[in-house]
Amino acid sequence: MSGSLRHILVVALLCVVFPGRHAKAEDRFPGAEWAHVSPAQAGWSEEGLAQARDWSRKINSTAVMVIHHGVVVAEWGDTAKRTELASVRKSILSALIGIAVAQKKINLDSTLAQLGIDDNPPSLTEVEKQATVRMLLEARSGVYHDALYETETMQFRRPARGSHAPGTFWYYNNWDFNALGTIYEHATGIGIYDALDQQIAQPIGMQDYRPRDGKYFTGTASIHRAYPIWMSARDLARFALLYLHEGRWAGRQVVPAEWVRDSIQAYSRSEPGTGYGYLWRVALADPTPGSVRLPAGSFLARGNGGQYAFVIPAHDLVVVNRVDRKPGLPSPPMAMVVSMLDMILKAGGFRPE
Repeated sequence: MSGSLRHILVVALLCVVFPGRHAKAEDRFPGAEWAHVSPAQAGWSEEGLAQARDWSRKINSTAVMVIHHGVVVAEWGDTAKRTELASVRKSILSALIGIAVAQKKINLDSTLAQLGIDDNPPSLTEVEKQATVRMLLEARSGVYHDALYETETMQFRRPARGSHAPGTFWYYNNWDFNALGTIYEHATGIGIYDALDQQIAQPIGMQDYRPRDGKYFTGTASIHRAYPIWMSARDLARFALLYLHEGRWAGRQVVPAEWVRDSIQAYSRSEPGTGYGYLWRVALADPTPGSVRLPAGSFLARGNGGQYAFVIPAHDLVVVNRVDRKPGLPSPPMAMVVSMLDMILKAGGFRPE
């Protein structure tokens, strides 16, 4: 074998094992365990990652994972500990609904009236019952009935009943999200926790998820239960990686690709720098709060108390931050989490867009 040919083969082998930061890598998925590569081998700055790790202590991170080209280049904390996802649960429900839509069990244009959806007195008005499943997914239902599992901020900001017609106004609304859970379970005949196990957790090899950890939240404010989900950082990273690959996992289409693409379109502007899709937050052209502008096509699942799964397809990158919420522990401002993300991006050699 000539020296030049040997050199070409060695370079090709290295590109397969340790794809370059900006190379187009083959799709890679973890097996029973996540594959790891050292930051130095992957071309990342260990000093930069150490800076991000130090910063994560300021936001009380329980676990952080950085997944590049499908392998772990950095992780710290207890990545196997199951903690509450908070509102990240909604992005997971979106995936389950997408599967049900593909199975013709849910029609996005069905109205609440057609589905027989109502609530405790004061019950929904005929106008409110014209909201569709699609509007609930987009948080644009116009239904401002009391809801379960709300923060004080959500309660304070809730518009008055009847102030906006269905489909005309975006409001981050737990009534919409909880009613979607009811609609899903009625349409499919399976509980959310078991559906997550059978349709997503098992197909993508989640290591820690247990349906029995899920406990519905009920109360007198509404008949529509909330569905808190407990999940580890390393399992949430698998879910984010699934969406990075448009719902495909190791050759199997787990969530329909068209649904993933539709879910991460911004149908409304939400917080500065982000829009809202189907229960996912989407990076917009203007800067994300803080110091970093995410590349076009980036999106994230976000939950109260510091739960984040950033998906950055332009860099073939997933970053997960988890916080084990405890009474009295303040939720870290998004800007502080984004500052850590900025440090991670710089450690990987990615320049702000």
